[in-house]
Amino acid sequence: QDFNRLRASCLSQGLLFEDATFPAHVSSIGPNLLPEDKLWQIQWKRPTELQRNPRLIIDGVSRFDIMQGEIGDCWMLAALGSLTLQKQFLGNVLPRDQGFQNDYAGIFHFRFWQYGDWVDVVIDDRLPFLNGRYLSVHPRTSNEFWPSLLEKAYAKLQGSYQHLHGGYPSDALVDFTGGVQVQFSLKDPPPDLDEILKAADKSHCLMGCSTSGQLRNIELKNGIVQGHAYTVTGAEKICYKNSWIHIIRIWNPWGRGEWKGAWSDNSPQWDHVEPKYREALLRNKDDGEFWMSCENFQEQFSWLYICNSTP
Repeated sequence: QDFNRLRASCLSQGLLFEDATFPAHVSSIGPNLLPEDKLWQIQWKRPTELQRNPRLIIDGVSRFDIMQGEIGDCWMLAALGSLTLQKQFLGNVLPRDQGFQNDYAGIFHFRFWQYGDWVDVVIDDRLPFLNGRYLSVHPRTSNEFWPSLLEKAYAKLQGSYQHLHGGYPSDALVDFTGGVQVQFSLKDPPPDLDEILKAADKSHCLMGCSTSGQLRNIELKNGIVQGHAYTVTGAEKICYKNSWIHIIRIWNPWGRGEWKGAWSDNSPQWDHVEPKYREALLRNKDDGEFWMSCENFQEQFSWLYICNSTP
């Protein structure tokens, strides 16, 4: 589908685009994502029906714009959270020649890497709702829609929203970059894992991690969710009680729910860090992002994924 040609056609006719190849129909959701009675209760709504002033992007693109919906696509959202940190890749995926202000015709497009090519995926902006709630990603800022629309385009690429329900962060990292990815088992990690993390962070790699667990989305008392994917958003070596320690920053695509152990937002460890470092590193909010030690990281997580444009 040719985005510019389709948009021009809709504008000339005064129509809002309706995508026949990924329609506002249960076939685009998938037969097994929800019980059948709920499937037929789904309503499709455009952002212009939901908000008086919808925007594609407000104040830049950030991982904190994303809050996972009912679909189990944390693997894709963890990769997307990492993508927002690496602006050199972001422009490929999220073209800026679109929005709700100028030339709006209910049509958007996003690009993903598939088998050696950037594939342009065109969608209409009708989003699925169940009982008045977003089935898909819902925006933290109520009128910012890039996460929901990008998720819809990725669902179209995969065949349905159901095909986003469970997957591997490594696949999404490659789809968003056209890059090369490597995985490390944290049950048998390399001896220099802390240095690998720090070097990857410095090299602007995209990074994700995941926990094991037969049952998905079970939150432990320590705040870590089992069978869940996260984004690695930073790695630092800081002075703590007269010695050096490696700490890792991690973000939960739920947009809330954080680690409660050492180096978490309110932990006493931060009292022994120089104020300038504490102020630079610590963001004490329930936004899903937290710090933890490299040792705790290896204990709580099972896999680390690192991706960049070259080996």
